[in-house]
Amino acid sequence: MVTSTVEPDVRAHIVEVADQLFYTRGIQSVGMDAIRTAAGVSLKKLYAAFPGKEQLIAAVLAGRHDIWERGVHGAVDAATGPREKLLALYDFLESWFGDDTFRGCGFINAFGELGATSPAVAEIARDHKDSFQRYVQQLTAEVVDAPEQAEELAAQLALLAEGAQTTAAIAGTTAPAAHARRAAETLIDAATR
Repeated sequence: MVTSTVEPDVRAHIVEVADQLFYTRGIQSVGMDAIRTAAGVSLKKLYAAFPGKEQLIAAVLAGRHDIWERGVHGAVDAATGPREKLLALYDFLESWFGDDTFRGCGFINAFGELGATSPAVAEIARDHKDSFQRYVQQLTAEVVDAPEQAEELAAQLALLAEGAQTTAAIAGTTAPAAHARRAAETLIDAATR
């Protein structure tokens, strides 16, 4: 592993700029020169921090994962009771979808652009989605006693969240979060009868 000689704050700034450009314009349409210009760093410093675009993409996605985790966990932690914690996932989504900068899930977007040609990006996207699935499964285990039923419910609830993200990005509305929440309520109620 190569250790970067670039200051952590400069590196973080490059990642932030790249994230904004990738998220608004698409990864493939943004070259390293555009990132250098927008970040206000020399090409030498950019490549000292990130020897290649794939390393920069990985850093951007790691940052997105951290932001996602903080947002989801914050919403869930603020809710009271196991059922409400599961439903808080969809409240978080509705808030996120209402943000002016929302352009869909960065991992779905990255996978759509590069999943077929970049095994590293595909793996990062899968790991992120697996992490969310495991988290939802932990939450469903607090609601449903039977492990197999909790696992099935978790898969259904995660699928609702994933579908809501894609639909909201395309439709440009927060409504998919509310629809997914109501469907989640139905599934949770059916699983706990």
